[in-house]
Amino acid sequence: MFASLHTATLATGRVQAVGSTSRLLTLVRAALAASRQRQILARLDDRTLADVGQTRAQAAAEAARPAWDLPGNWPNRWIA
Repeated sequence: MFASLHTATLATGRVQAVGSTSRLLTLVRAALAASRQRQILARLDDRTLADVGQTRAQAAAEAARPAWDLPGNWPNRWIA
């Protein structure tokens, strides 16, 4: 009985560890994607910014956000 409980605990621990690592990698990828998109936004010209409904100041403020500051709707889309 003890051996089966011990084995089950070890197996569960491995699954949780893999899940945590996978989630961490997903978060890192999402943060890097957000950072890349913000830098692209910052490089757009004023005409293109106006087309997407942003001002130069708004684009600069968005680009200044830290990489880990993800938009509120991203956890549902990116993070499983």
